[in-house]
Amino acid sequence: MKTAFLTLATAARLVSASAAIAETDWSQVDSAIGKKSTVTGTVHRYGLPRSDLHVVLDGVSIKPGLALGGWIAFEPRGLEAMMMGDLVLIEAEVNPVMRALLANGVEVSAVHNHLLRASPPTFYMHVAAHGDPVKLAKILREALAETKTPFESPSASVGEPPKIAFDTAQVDDALGFQGKNNGGVYQFSIPKADQVKADGATVSPAMGIANVINFQSTSDGRAAITGDFVATAKEVEPLLKALQSNGIEVTAVHNHMLDEEPRLYFVHFWATEDAVRLARGLRAGLDAVHALGKG
Repeated sequence: MKTAFLTLATAARLVSASAAIAETDWSQVDSAIGKKSTVTGTVHRYGLPRSDLHVVLDGVSIKPGLALGGWIAFEPRGLEAMMMGDLVLIEAEVNPVMRALLANGVEVSAVHNHLLRASPPTFYMHVAAHGDPVKLAKILREALAETKTPFESPSASVGEPPKIAFDTAQVDDALGFQGKNNGGVYQFSIPKADQVKADGATVSPAMGIANVINFQSTSDGRAAITGDFVATAKEVEPLLKALQSNGIEVTAVHNHMLDEEPRLYFVHFWATEDAVRLARGLRAGLDAVHALGKG
């Protein structure tokens, strides 16, 4: 009888946890952050593009979707949620934001560059926490008050997004995946085939562990590219060689998280060239890592 009682008690807790997830009022999280999320499966993700910054690299004025797209995401975990994010900051903002986050229990798991030679230099702060998503959202919003990150919704635009001035069909064909036009930046998000865990639970690719490839048109079929590949330790060296042999500059190799399994390394890159030629080089990069659907 005792065993049966424990089993029923456990079942009751599981039902309670499921109900809590179902009853989460995500409109309160939206309100705390100041914008609506994009929902993928159970993940609620909030874009925090630094459209207030004017960043130039190698003569290219970088659109927010190319390399200035900060974000924060929540994935339900029982009665709480796992939060991860990547905040785009300028130098003077790094320590004030870090102090505010650490003082309120949010973990800072990395601070680093993604680009070289950018003016002004930009830095990327990766954050993580577990808890009530409304409370965590308020902490993030208060910390970002130390910056000029815009939270107001962009003005509603009429018609199509800005035209991509290169042959996207050829780029898709070279990469073997289909991209999407996000504000004039042609974007790819390609999950790893490997299952990734943190704190013993599987982490969704929408929490920032997909290969990200972004193209921004420059002129005459050319583009600037940046993003990051997600590699295990044994994949890093083949990936670096594949990128460099195709004229793609490696700008950073580092971790974004502290306790994931398997250990992941994020390899950032940059180049400006013919868009299709770049896509072929990026495909060589994908061939060096275990990307979902590759083949």
